[in-house]
Formats: sequence, C-alpha cells, structure tokens
Amino acid sequence: MVQVPSGIAYDCDVLVIGGGIVGLSTAYAITRAAPGTRVTVLEKESGPARHQTGRNSGVIHSGIYYRPGSLKARYAVRGAAEMVKFCAEYGIAHAVTGKLIVATERDELPRLHGLVQRGRENGIPVRELGAAQIAEYEPEVEGLAAIHVGTTGICDFVGVARQLAEASGAEIRYGAEVRRIDRRPELGVAVLTGTGEVVRGKVLVNCAGLHCDEIARLTGDDPQMRIVPFRGEYYTLARPELVRGLVYPVPDPAFPFLGVHLTRGIDGSVHIGPNAVPALAREGYDWSVVRPRELGATLAWPGSWQIARRHWRYGTGELHRSVSRRAFTTAVRRLLPAANADDLVPSPAGVRAQAVLRDGTLVDDFLIREGARAVHVLNAPSPAATASLPIGREVARRALEALRGV
Repeated sequence: MVQVPSGIAYDCDVLVIGGGIVGLSTAYAITRAAPGTRVTVLEKESGPARHQTGRNSGVIHSGIYYRPGSLKARYAVRGAAEMVKFCAEYGIAHAVTGKLIVATERDELPRLHGLVQRGRENGIPVRELGAAQIAEYEPEVEGLAAIHVGTTGICDFVGVARQLAEASGAEIRYGAEVRRIDRRPELGVAVLTGTGEVVRGKVLVNCAGLHCDEIARLTGDDPQMRIVPFRGEYYTLARPELVRGLVYPVPDPAFPFLGVHLTRGIDGSVHIGPNAVPALAREGYDWSVVRPRELGATLAWPGSWQIARRHWRYGTGELHRSVSRRAFTTAVRRLLPAANADDLVPSPAGVRAQAVLRDGTLVDDFLIREGARAVHVLNAPSPAATASLPIGREVARRALEALRGV
C-alpha cells in the first residue's frame, strides 16, 4: 500500500472524470464489484448526460454492424440485453421495437447480405425480407430488400444515466470542470476544478468523452490519438404516422456512421438523421459555435488532413445535406418517398467524439488505455450508450486492479 505522508488525505479511492453514461456506469460497476470503495465523479455540467448520452437518437443497438469479436460487437450484443433488463428493473421508459435495414440501390444488396452474415456471426437473429415484405413492418417505406433485426430497441438514456448515478452511491460533483491534473505514481492524483477545489484520489478514470484526449494529456499520458468532433444534425418528422418504428439505410463500411435514418423515439416522435459534418468546436452543436483553440488543435492534427484527403467526396455530400434541406430531404426520400421538405422540422444536434489516429484512421472500436494510476476511455461513441454496462464493468475492472496495486 502507498504510504501517504502526514497531512495528505484522499477524498476518494477512484476519481472518475465525466458524468455521461459511461462514466456513471463505471462508478456503478466499481461500487457493485467492490462495496465500500469510495468513488467521486466530476462533471463540468450542472447535471448528467448533457452531451453524447443526451443528444443521440435513443436507440438500443443490436450489435449487427460491428466486426465479430470486437469490443463493439461483444459489448453491444451483451449490453442491449442488459440495458432492457436494467430499464425494466428501474421502471425506465424503453421498448424492444426491432428495426429494418433497407437497401434502395442494387449495389447495396451485397452489403445487406454481408450484414445478415455478420449478424449471424454475432449471434443476432435476422429475418431477410423481399421488397413486398417491407410493408409488413413499414407501409410507407420502399426498397429492393431489407432485413429485420428484432433485438433493436429504444430507451431513455438520460433516465438510465440518472439511475446509474443514484444506484452507484458515488459522490457526484456537478459544475466541476477539470482545469489541472497532478499525477504522482507514488501518491495518486490531485485534480484542480474550475471552482478552485482540489480533489484527491488514488486512481483516476477518464470518461470525458469529447474531451478525453485532453484529459489524458493533462494526466501526463500520450493518448496517441485526437478527438475530431463530428456534428450530427437531426430533424423531427412533422407526420410521425409515416413511420412505425426504426428504419436504417445500408451503411457504408468505410465509415463508422450509419447514415440518415428514421427513429421513432420513446416519446412517439420520429427523428430523422443524423448526417456527419465536422464541428468547429468540441461542443459545436451549431455552425455558429466556433472555438478557435479547439478548431486549431483539430486542424493541427495530421489525421484530420488525411481524413479530408481520403474522404472528401463523402464529406462534400454530408456538408451539402447540412446546408440544404432539399438535399437532406432527398436522402430521406430514398427510404420514405412520402416525405417532403415541409415534413422536416429542425431538432437539436449532437456531436460524436470520434478518435482519429495520426495517419487518419478513424478508430472503429472502443478504445481503453491505461497509464500509471489511470484508465482512459479514448473512443466511446455509438453504440457506447447501448454497451455502457459492459464497458463500465471493464473500466471498473482495470481501475480496481490499479487500486489493488497501490
């Protein structure tokens, strides 16, 4: 055990930075696995789940898209079942709706068949549909073929985050933005917050989402990646009766984005989106939000230019849909011909915290790395909300191992 000099006291055993669903799931998992462990969560906002967790489409993903054996595949499949059980146990709004993935062009048919094979490898039940069978599920949707994935659902992820916070028994400190971190391998970590408070812990867990790479560097670790923020813009469908459940296009395997899709939420409204455009700030939920320091850091990262060089055609299409409602409507009408521009009502956007390597590789799996007395979650975009319970247990396992080693 570490010998604490006289006069130094720890505020907690494990100090978690980030009050989104992954950070709160980690706190929950730690106290479940090791009762009596003191956990403090620092969250800069005034409440939980204000960013990625609270600004997504609320879908409990099945895991069909993800490479067999990857963390995303294993944790999403396991996490989907656990999330439904968690919501049922605590009375959180949810539903297992199933979803359609629809091919609208002939060149998408091989990719659709590939998803069937991937689903089976990941242990997910899939039903293949011909064009005429699509109407059984979605009368207004048209396509050449589709697959129905029965384990997909929807839930209130913000409600889940709140319940995790309460059930964890952790001390949650809101309005506690991290300004400085002093890590000493022989002692632990001390974090200075924006209020001038110093919080001391034996082990640090970084679940800071959009700011996770910055927190890693403040800790003294090189994350070997950067967060490049992508804004996802949504609309609400003015005629929700046109869509019964969840309808997705066949995704492009070159990108971690799923394309513009239709999602009936837990409140009965239907969201359309998101697209994926570069954000001009880590929390750039609108084109008007520009933070020069953050934008400069993105532009200084070589991987950002590699992405632009390789994928400029894709990016141009996404930007066009961002500035043109007509172009966005055209994308929607591929799946839902009855929709028109007047049906699209602007909704709040989200920002995806996408990890990018120096060579421009978009990290396509969850990424968790460790340093001295530290565990860093460096890539946890969608389906991280779905997979949050298994992710939390894995991060908790690593944090508790670090704690036992001090």
